[in-house]
Amino acid sequence: MGNQPQGVLNSSLKLLITLLLFSSAACAEEFAEVQIAEPYIELHTGPGRGYPVFHVAARGEWLTVLKRRTDWYQVRTQRSHEIQQQTGWVKHAAMALTLNHNGEVVDIAEPGIGDFSSRRWEMGMLGGDFSGANLIAVYAAYSFNANLAAEVGLSQILGSYSDSQHATLNLAAQPFTEWRYTPFFTLGTGVINTNPRTTLVQSEDRVDPTAFAGIGLRAYLTRRFLLRAEYRHHTLFSSRDENEEIDEWKAGIAFFF
Repeated sequence: MGNQPQGVLNSSLKLLITLLLFSSAACAEEFAEVQIAEPYIELHTGPGRGYPVFHVAARGEWLTVLKRRTDWYQVRTQRSHEIQQQTGWVKHAAMALTLNHNGEVVDIAEPGIGDFSSRRWEMGMLGGDFSGANLIAVYAAYSFNANLAAEVGLSQILGSYSDSQHATLNLAAQPFTEWRYTPFFTLGTGVINTNPRTTLVQSEDRVDPTAFAGIGLRAYLTRRFLLRAEYRHHTLFSSRDENEEIDEWKAGIAFFF
């Protein structure tokens, strides 16, 4: 029985890593190409004013938009006989002065509450309490539709006598999709690995399966950010044949795309 929960833990960790890697590819903007209308646009080596300018693209050149990071866009210039293809970062103000294929100024809409209601991916970090112990958690979620999402999470639990790692997989139902403050309900399972720190007694590491139900609240803040608060009630199926009931409270910041 010990190998099975450990396998579930490893599978959950792999799934979380896969979601994190795949989500970076999901951040691409819907528009693909823009044309420079101003005399030039400066390309930086990174998404910030502190990164140096390494290339200047001239009026009339076309840029392929690859992805966005806050107020910066990663773009790629088109190859020509005189100029090699370059990839760099352009600030939002410069992108607002570009044209689409119809010769119209590109309308770069800021993320809003409408995007929050129709989001596909969500990731965040939370802190809280797990049966009296401090908890730090990260999670990633994918929405099948406006009302139902699958979530995978990983928590580090820091207790007085032991530390634990808790991997979870759950469904989250959100009945009121257009509200700025939206309640949600969760139902899921997981596995917890407990490592005793005390040397006063002989204790071994334990890996036990868990099941939980919960309720929470998402609050849209601004742009792509939201506040998430949640309560979960866990049943831990202990290898000592004594099930434990555990309450978990946590809150934190997340972003969506």
